[in-house]
Formats: sequence, structure tokens, C-alpha cells
Amino acid sequence: MKAYVYTDKSLERFAGRFVWLSVNTENAKNAAFLAKFKIPALPTLLVLDERGESIVLRYVGGATAGQLTKLLDDVRRKSGTTPDAVLAAADKLAGEGKQKEAAAAYLAALSNAPKGWSRFGRTAESYVLALSSSGDNERCATEARRLLPAQRRTVSGATLAAVGLGCAAALDEKSSLRSDLLAALDTATRAAFDDAKLDISADDRSGLYISLIEARDAVKDAAGARKLRQEWARFLEDAAARARTPDQRTVYDSHRLSAYLGLETPEKAIAMLEQSERDFPDDYNPPARLAAAYRAMKKYDDAVAAADRALSRAYGPRKLTIFRTKAEVLAAQGDKPAARAALAEAVAYAHSLPAVQQRQSVITALEKRSRELEE
Repeated sequence: MKAYVYTDKSLERFAGRFVWLSVNTENAKNAAFLAKFKIPALPTLLVLDERGESIVLRYVGGATAGQLTKLLDDVRRKSGTTPDAVLAAADKLAGEGKQKEAAAAYLAALSNAPKGWSRFGRTAESYVLALSSSGDNERCATEARRLLPAQRRTVSGATLAAVGLGCAAALDEKSSLRSDLLAALDTATRAAFDDAKLDISADDRSGLYISLIEARDAVKDAAGARKLRQEWARFLEDAAARARTPDQRTVYDSHRLSAYLGLETPEKAIAMLEQSERDFPDDYNPPARLAAAYRAMKKYDDAVAAADRALSRAYGPRKLTIFRTKAEVLAAQGDKPAARAALAEAVAYAHSLPAVQQRQSVITALEKRSRELEE
């Protein structure tokens, strides 16, 4: 959104009505903000009241300039009706990380919404996302399918289909609902992707590919998943080729790397990532991704060098992933003591992070891997 949306001149009319603020969730100085307002995924858009104390609107996911304009216009409308008031309360609960309570409130808003309510689609999206975030995959998938007919051929419908499909893929294989839900939501997600009239950005369309691939993986359809990954890679290459600036081109780096890794062709990522590192010498992402690509290519010395460059620039929780990559590369080289040292450094760094950025599950996994390397 930074490269494609916030630079759009159509948003200039909101100057003076909103104060724009970008919050880096990796930076420790923003720990107090993150403790107060829970960010489940990136990007997340929050509109706060004039005192910065309460959430007026919460939207998880990317948006085009047109979608963002609609959201901001929606904020300015009076919220006197019951569904509007309940929606505001649901957004507040979700912002506090109370996903189960938020899901119940979003459902209440939907159940009491008048015909033609302009916020129905956005509320439906938030509802299934809250169910997904709370781990209720069965309800997430079944509710997404239930809500889809009224949202077909809309951006909200695309989100419902993709989120629901992810939830269906996460269901236990023994679930009697899994097969039907996967089939229905897979079809709906593909239809959304193929609908050229939908106002969806290229990187969000890429996200639809990810959902479709995960569904193929879930049913162990290796051939189908590979075919989708090939389509996905071509789609991303075309999108990157159309980019007008380095900022826009690098939007696709992460997904392109994932596609190439899935296709076992990591070498295809090298040139693009080297260009990104030249364009953004202070950004840790290009060398971190190069480390992953070189690791897959078994070019371990290059992988360690890239990881070290990334570590010198990185900060926040994502630094732990780079430590883990470096440790795995060193282990693959047969240098277990150096791998354990990298993991020990990662654990120490993890404990140094503000409490809101610490994840005990991550620390436990790092410690477990270190013990495995002692055997």
C-alpha cells in the first residue's frame, strides 16, 4: 500500500480530515502502541478517535485507493443506528485482541443490519477474520460460505472466500465438513481471482493464489499445487515487470521468493534480490531473502554472508527468523557449535525484546532446536 496506494492523488482530499501515521511494528519504541492496539496481521488499518484512545474503524488486509476512500468516507458518516454502534464496539474488541468477543459482536451487527447497509461487506470480512484469529476454523469456513452469496463479485466476497478457504484447509482431515467446504470455497476464490472487474491490487490477487495453493496442499494434490505455483510465479513476474519504481517492484519480492522455493527453482530469485539490495542498502529484507534462497541452493557460504548482512540491519522479532536461517545453514555445513551459538544469540535477543514483542513459542522452538543440535 505504501508503494501503490498512499501515493495516489485521489487521497489528497482527506488532508486535514485525517492525520496519517505509519507504525513500524518491529521497532521497540512502538511497544506501548502495540500493547494497546493488537495487530493480527500486516497491513492493518486503524482509524482512531481524535485523542488516539479508541478505535473508530479497523480493517485487516490491503486496500486499493478506491477501497480506502470508501472506508474513510464511511468513518465520517454518523453512527447512530444499532448495527453501526455494534460494529464500532466489535472493532474496539478486535483491536484489544478479544477475537471471540469481537466475532460475536460482528455477527450481531450483521444479524441486525438493514437491507442495503453499506458496511455489511466490511463487517462480514471482519467477522470471518475474527473467527480465524480465534482458531475457530470450522465456523470461519462455514460462515464464509454462508455469507458469500450476498457478496459475490465484490472485494469483500473475495476476502470471504480466501479467508474461509484457509480455515477449511486448516480443518482436521477427519472432519465431515472439510471436503465440501474446501470445494465450495476453492471455487469461489478462483472465481474472485478471475474476475478482472474487481478492484483488487496485484499483491492481493497474489494472496488469493496463496490460498488456492494451500488448499491444493491440504488435499495432497501435488500436481495441482505445482501448476498453481507456476501460474503464480508468472503472474508475479508480470506484475513486477509493470512496476514503475523500485518501491513498487519490491512489493512482489517476498511472494516471488516463496513461489520459486515452492517450485524448487530458488536461483530465479537471486538477480531480483540482488537488485533490491542495491536499491535499498539499509533494508534487511533483501539479504534475509537471499540467505533463504542460497540455503535452498546449498550455497552455504553465500547464505551465511547474506544472513550476516541482514542481521546487521535488522531489528525486532523478524531478526529471530534470520538467526534461525543462519543457524540452519551452519548446521547444514556441519558446524553444529556455530549453529548453537547463533541460536543462543537469538534466544538472548528474544528475551531483550519488549514484552509485547516476545513470543514464548518462538523462544521455546529456538531452545528446542539448539538441544537437537547437541545430539
